[in-house]
Amino acid sequence: MNPDERRYTCEETFRRLEDYVDRELSAEEMERVREHLKTCEGCAHEFHFHEQTLQSLRNRLQRIAMPPALLSRITQAIRQE
Repeated sequence: MNPDERRYTCEETFRRLEDYVDRELSAEEMERVREHLKTCEGCAHEFHFHEQTLQSLRNRLQRIAMPPALLSRITQAIRQE
């Protein structure tokens, strides 16, 4: 297969950005997104926006204290699994 035929379009890349940021894609998909981002300034800009937004959200969520009862229920459910 021609290497150009395996490249993601902007639309295909955009649909995968959140999963790419979270590293939830297959190795092949990760590579294809990475290659597209190297050559497409628009998608690279969108990726950085997604990455910064998700990181900011994660940071804020880490500062929220979990109610002790919820933590206990989660811990118990994990132990049962």
